[in-house]
Formats: sequence, C-alpha cells, structure tokens
Amino acid sequence: MDVKSFIKAARLRTLPLSVSGIILGSYLGNNFVFISSNLSVRNPVWVTSIFWLAILTTIGFQVLSNFANDYGDGIKGSDKNRTGETRMVSSGAITPKQMKSAIIITAIITLMIAILLIYVAFGKENFGYSILFLLLGIASIAAAIKYTVGNSAYGYSGFGDIFVFLFFGLLSVVGSYFLYTKQLNLTIFLPAISIGLLSTAVLNLNNLRDRDEDQKNNKNTLVVKLGPKKAKKYHYFLILGALITALIYVFLDFRNVYQLIFLVAFIPLVKNIKTVAQNTVSAQLDSELKKVALSTFLFAILFAWANTIF
Repeated sequence: MDVKSFIKAARLRTLPLSVSGIILGSYLGNNFVFISSNLSVRNPVWVTSIFWLAILTTIGFQVLSNFANDYGDGIKGSDKNRTGETRMVSSGAITPKQMKSAIIITAIITLMIAILLIYVAFGKENFGYSILFLLLGIASIAAAIKYTVGNSAYGYSGFGDIFVFLFFGLLSVVGSYFLYTKQLNLTIFLPAISIGLLSTAVLNLNNLRDRDEDQKNNKNTLVVKLGPKKAKKYHYFLILGALITALIYVFLDFRNVYQLIFLVAFIPLVKNIKTVAQNTVSAQLDSELKKVALSTFLFAILFAWANTIF
C-alpha cells in the first residue's frame, strides 16, 4: 500500500478551506464567552481543546469526503479525462477495495474525535446537546460519503452545492460557535452564510472546469444543469453574496473601522469574478480554485480577528 497515494487522495490543499468555518465560529464563540462572563483575561481560542478537536473533526470530514469522492467517481469512470489533480482510484494507484477500507477507517476515527469533542464541549450536563451534535456528526459522515458513492449520489444530481453550503458553511460556523456559547445568536448566521457561499463558489469553479467531462459521464452538477452562462452568473452571486452578508454583520455590530479589514480578502475574489467572466477554456479555471479557497481562508482569519480584538 503506497502511503503517498493516500496522501494525494486526501487532497491536502482543500484543508484550509474546510477549517475556515471552524476558525471563524470558534473565534466569535470564544469572544462571546469572554464578554458575557465578564472575564478580566481573554483565553486565546487556540489554547482551548474545543478549537483543536473541532479542527481535527472537520479535517476528518474533509479527508473522508475526498476519499469518497475519489472512490465514487473512480468506480463510475467519471475521472478518466478530468483536468487537475490525478485521482488515485481512476489512475489505478489505489484499488477500489483499498479506498473503501480507507473510507471506513477514516469515518470511524473521525466519529471518535467528534464524540470526544462533544464530551469536552457539553460534558454530562447537556445531554440533549450531546445527542444533537452526535446526530449531526453521523449526518456529516453520511453526507460526505453519499456525495458521489452509490446509485443515488446527490453530487450527480446537482445537490452538491447545498451540501457544501450547509455543512462547510452553516454547520461549521454556527456549530463551532455553539460549542463555546451553548446558545444561538441569529447574527452568527451572517458570517456563516459568507463562508458557505464562498465554499460553494470553490465547488462551482471545480464544476465549471469539469463541465464537459461531467456532462459526458452523466454527472449532472448544477453547472451542467444551468449551462456555462448561468453558472457564471451564479458564481458572481456566490462571491458578492458572501461580501454583502459579511458587511451586514459588521454594520449591525460596528465598533471600529478595522472591522472592515476582511475586505482585503475580497480583492482576489473580485479579480476571480473578472477571470471567470472572461474565461473561454474551462481547463484554465483550475488555477483559480486555489486562489478562491485561500481567499476564503484569509477572509475567515481577518474577519474573526477584527471582530473579536477591536
């Protein structure tokens, strides 16, 4: 068994995007605890066990999703002529049986970390919350696997965007915030929507790049269903929508102009809109994936920092 092949299948370049929501939600949640408890000293979020367990859980979900995607597309033949990173199952570097075993092992390890996270966050006093988050964890594992695996894989029916928005946006940000606060604040949904829309924009770019091959292989992503022109307009909506919801949050809780420092992250995102608008060769969009993913990661850090420090 080639460990390097599994590392490639894990697609480490996707990890910064997957932890963006955890960073943002954890910072805001930890800040809420500091303010509401009238503490004199703020504990940095990165020294809390909740933060690191949440990061590890999300990384587990992302790697699981990447393994399942490699396996599902590989056995269905959807990756034969794809652009971008070589997929391990379709290339023969990893057998379907080996990848299936990796999926099972990753799912078990991730669930164990998630259970530890739930215990640390809620203890024995909040049993109802523990059950809720355990069910959400199981749902996340099922959703990650069913994206491309099975006859009813929703990634082949145009519902992948909804999965990314809900799990890597709303659940990631609002869930990590709740782990700290044990309560919901409706305004937290605004930056959660921003992260969700930007994460979906990365998926949309991926699907714009692979549109021709996906169409040939009956992988009916939202891009295939919409067509290139409408899919580009959808992309503009995702990025501009993320900007608007972030600005609304700052407007509702405005304290200092430095809260707008997150706008720096939108400079490459606005450039990305121009690139997508002018694009005529879908394969050339591959380099844009990394730019949008890292811009989302930068947005999460800047937004979290500026709205908890100033």
